Amino acid sequence: MSTNLSIADTAILERFEEILLARPVHKNAFITDVQNGLSASPKTLPCIYFYDERGSQLFEDICRLPEYYLTRCEAEILRQHSREIAASFPADTLLVELGSGSSVKTRYLLEAFMERHGQALYNPIDISHSILRQSALELLAHYPELKITAVAATYQEGLRRITDIPARTRLIMWLGSSIGNLGRQEAVEFLGQLRGIMKPQDHLLIGIDLKKDINILKPAYDDAQGVTAAFNLNVLERMNRELVADFDLNAFAHLCRYNEEQGRIEMHILSLKDQIVRFRQPAFRVAFDQGETIHTENSHKYAPAQIQTLARRSGLRIVKQWFDSRKWFSLNLLAASE
Repeated sequence: MSTNLSIADTAILERFEEILLARPVHKNAFITDVQNGLSASPKTLPCIYFYDERGSQLFEDICRLPEYYLTRCEAEILRQHSREIAASFPADTLLVELGSGSSVKTRYLLEAFMERHGQALYNPIDISHSILRQSALELLAHYPELKITAVAATYQEGLRRITDIPARTRLIMWLGSSIGNLGRQEAVEFLGQLRGIMKPQDHLLIGIDLKKDINILKPAYDDAQGVTAAFNLNVLERMNRELVADFDLNAFAHLCRYNEEQGRIEMHILSLKDQIVRFRQPAFRVAFDQGETIHTENSHKYAPAQIQTLARRSGLRIVKQWFDSRKWFSLNLLAASE
């Protein structure tokens, strides 16, 4: 459906609230991160800069790729166990989702809550306002028992907003194994922050990708159609546009590596030749050697024992754990340690 609502859509409007907390990335912060990252050795850029409007859409496209098993595995688990999850929570549970995107997999949980309780109260949080609004309105048009408060924000901003809502059981959902983008200690610290806002009755439902054969892992981050490559290289286009740089995209390539020691997929942008890239706003230059890379993202994989350790170190405990039929992916229900 169109996201431009008419008077005839008042029934949807009554069930929809939109809160805009996200602001465009401040140019000074972007400049500082780019200058610091590209002057470091090795060069690096924060993965948050992937997610401009085009980058967010490219990531949605990645999730539909045949090589990207993570979405299918998690969807399988949710199809099979959403009713079990819904039966464990009261009717007025607030379903909070971090990085909701198009909310495709979340529909299984929403449908299970509506079937069990006659309603679902959903608070999606996403940095991309356009995708957030589009997916929310599509859900509301399809499910009359659904109420949505959509929060366009970073995780931290969105969670601060959610904690202001009067006491109610909350199920905080963090699907898609986004935790893998964090380093091991960073993951502990972020889950510890979530633990800090959780009330005794709250739970965290988190998808975590498992360690597996490299021949399954690598194609998920280096697909045959080149969508992941476009997603990775989009950050160069963003610097060209917003910082008036002169990256020649034909002189760089997407590079995917598996770091066995760290247990993670690494995404890099590879310089195909010796070259100098110039920035005009502000004016500076960055030299690249042939074969030099910009490290743009990690995706850490976990063994089941590492998930137990992660939960314990974060002040959480595993209440229930589910796996897909091939045991490639895990969905974990966590609560505060007693």
